Amino acid sequence: MIYFGKFYLDNEKDIVVKLYKELDHLFYRIETPYHSSGNLLYNLAQVAALPLSKEADRYVIKDEIPCFITADNRELWLLSFKDLPVAEITLDKEIVLKARIPAVAKILMSQTKDYRGELRDTLVSTYIDKDYKFKTDLHTHMNANLSPDQLIALGLFFQIRYPLYYIKKLQLQLSDDQWEKLLAKREDKAKELADCGLSGKYLDRKIDDNVFANFADLLINNPLKQEENIGKIRASLSFLKDGQAVFTNLEKVYLYRYVFTKGIACEERIADYNLGIITDKDIRNYLHQMIIDSQDPRYQHFSLFQHKLLWIARNYQAKGIEYVEISDTTLVKPQAAVAMLKEVHAAMPAIRKQTGVMIRFLAGIRRIPLTIVKDDLPSINYLFENAAVLRAIAKDPYVAGFDIIGEEINDIAELKAVFKELTAICLENPGFVARIHAGENDSLKDNVSKSIDMILNNLKPGDPVPPIRIGHGLYTPNLNTKRGKKLAEKIYANGVVLEFQITSNIRLNNLNNFDKHPLKAYLAHGLNCVQGSDGYSLYGSDPMEEQLALKTLLKLDRQELLKMAEFEKYYILKSRENFNDKRHASYELSLKKSIYDDYQETIAANLQKLASLAKNSDKVVSRQELGSFFAPFPSDKRPIILAGGSFNTSGCKSVMVDGDRALLKELVNKLDPKKFFFVIGHRLEGYELELYKLAKERFAIFAMVPSLLRRKEVDNIKASALKVHFALESSAAGTYKSFNYEIFERMASTLIVLDGNSSAMNLIQEAKNGKARALIFVSANKKALKAKAQQLEGYVALFDASALATIEKGY
Repeated sequence: MIYFGKFYLDNEKDIVVKLYKELDHLFYRIETPYHSSGNLLYNLAQVAALPLSKEADRYVIKDEIPCFITADNRELWLLSFKDLPVAEITLDKEIVLKARIPAVAKILMSQTKDYRGELRDTLVSTYIDKDYKFKTDLHTHMNANLSPDQLIALGLFFQIRYPLYYIKKLQLQLSDDQWEKLLAKREDKAKELADCGLSGKYLDRKIDDNVFANFADLLINNPLKQEENIGKIRASLSFLKDGQAVFTNLEKVYLYRYVFTKGIACEERIADYNLGIITDKDIRNYLHQMIIDSQDPRYQHFSLFQHKLLWIARNYQAKGIEYVEISDTTLVKPQAAVAMLKEVHAAMPAIRKQTGVMIRFLAGIRRIPLTIVKDDLPSINYLFENAAVLRAIAKDPYVAGFDIIGEEINDIAELKAVFKELTAICLENPGFVARIHAGENDSLKDNVSKSIDMILNNLKPGDPVPPIRIGHGLYTPNLNTKRGKKLAEKIYANGVVLEFQITSNIRLNNLNNFDKHPLKAYLAHGLNCVQGSDGYSLYGSDPMEEQLALKTLLKLDRQELLKMAEFEKYYILKSRENFNDKRHASYELSLKKSIYDDYQETIAANLQKLASLAKNSDKVVSRQELGSFFAPFPSDKRPIILAGGSFNTSGCKSVMVDGDRALLKELVNKLDPKKFFFVIGHRLEGYELELYKLAKERFAIFAMVPSLLRRKEVDNIKASALKVHFALESSAAGTYKSFNYEIFERMASTLIVLDGNSSAMNLIQEAKNGKARALIFVSANKKALKAKAQQLEGYVALFDASALATIEKGY
């Protein structure tokens, strides 16, 4: 058989369809090289009734494609799954895709051994009715819009630095010559950092992070390993493959992407090379266009950032999107905001003229600081610093508003003081958008209502209500209840807009049941709703696929889609008017002085006033207060993590069930304290308090405590004499990340979840995704936990009598 070509059934190039020809016969072979569990192909074969086989312990699907003769007497091979057309293939190797697998369906298939979706929900058409085709992306993020292939092409074009740490982490294959040069650089860097104060693995990481290969050299001058290396790099720029992710994974993916999106060119550049040496067709085509752009007077002086904007606009143009608002935290950084706006102003007129796409920005303000970037810690007043910068640049026509971003693990009311400043900025700049990420998970169901109040409560009589948008709005009180109706009335009366992103909800473990998605209910109440993508390439989607997912999985009908599309038209019109008004004002200002000098001077003046806005925290640093209570985890025992009190939020108090209490008591009595120890949250509530009372005399018990605690919480831990481990996260709801770093990635363990909402779900997902093996059990008495167990069929079991023996044996 002769190789005939290949195509992919998904955006991320995970599901590869290879074609082989023998005489007049065409055969296909489906592989998933970056999915190790086998679940994806197994479930696809089941739902589509395809022939499944195993080769070298990996599943493959292979069969012949029937050939047809068209009305004009052309031969055409038609690949179908059951009665659903998938692809048309011609003799001249033209492949027309008729349907594909959206990221939503792919991720649900990949993380269970018992997928229950239907074929028409799994493989969706690639077209949408023109009457209600969406034309905006109002919810997306700066470094999430370019595909891995486009980032790789940019890395090649700019010949960026690629860290040795990632080369090792991804196990990239280098030639002997490449290794020799890198190790020589490493030796020099090790001497330079010999007195940096670090040792062991921390010193190794510091050295490897500061030793760089030329990314172009890495791929171009190692052609035999190029395809393998591209595959590994591509996989690192998207989410993990065999299950839902959590914010820990999101932050890690962003770090891999930052190497490209914030890339620095190598000083040692390689000479011109033949594009034909690039084996991947898509990457080769992107790189070819970048070379053409570099010779175009409109783009030849573009920086990496400006090239990103150009390609983002081209991507949107290809999907029929006309207006975009991108959230970016750069716009609230004192040293970077003005520099970014200079580049935007210099590039966007030409980009918009070529593509027809208007790109504007929302200044992203993190609700809590990132913990994964250890060397980039913000000041204690960072929220007010952000507001001070925003106030200076809010008048810019490309700045459409602000956006409260980040994992929703704190009550939005904690940001009350800074919202006074943000509301004032909105009033100073008519049309300035106040967007808050809220209602993304089920832990804080009042956050949507409170987010709206954060703006409304700062308005004086007669003040106009600024444009308020809620990013996600997935979890709120039921709109048919008294509280829900009151919320719907508030949203309607104040013109609040709700944004929905189904793919990111699924991939980040925030949505598991489509039946309870609130979008249809919002539309039924006459509320304005729009679609966003949350950064479509990061989630393996695109704006078209996102709308198809809404239509197919949420069963939106024609009228509902038309309603969303009609509001979108109105929003585009108002946004363009706002842009033009602000552009005219900027022009008037520019006649007197440089707008960039004005921005920078205003930022400096605002930061000087900052001291008067500072707010004292009611929390203390846990490491300072509880340092003497720290103890390392025993290396010769297996940890059992119990969630049942510390992982509830939004006023959800643990109510214990007698059956679970009895099982917990039996487990403590059965286990050998020489073989096991327990880890709980820090609150000593519910089942965790029950366990403490049962086991404190015989077992070592550790509490994972957040980096900041209230004084009462510190006193409780001191009184209990618990051993502690210090989480990196300041919020209790985020400590699931440190459970991952400290346990699920490092040692075999058991997780028992008897209560909890979003944080508990994330803990379950981290245990399932972790490198070390984890036994996972959930209460049979909690509906949400049972649903999660069903979704992770084969990986999560119910906590019952049979579970006790499994835990005791450790397998």
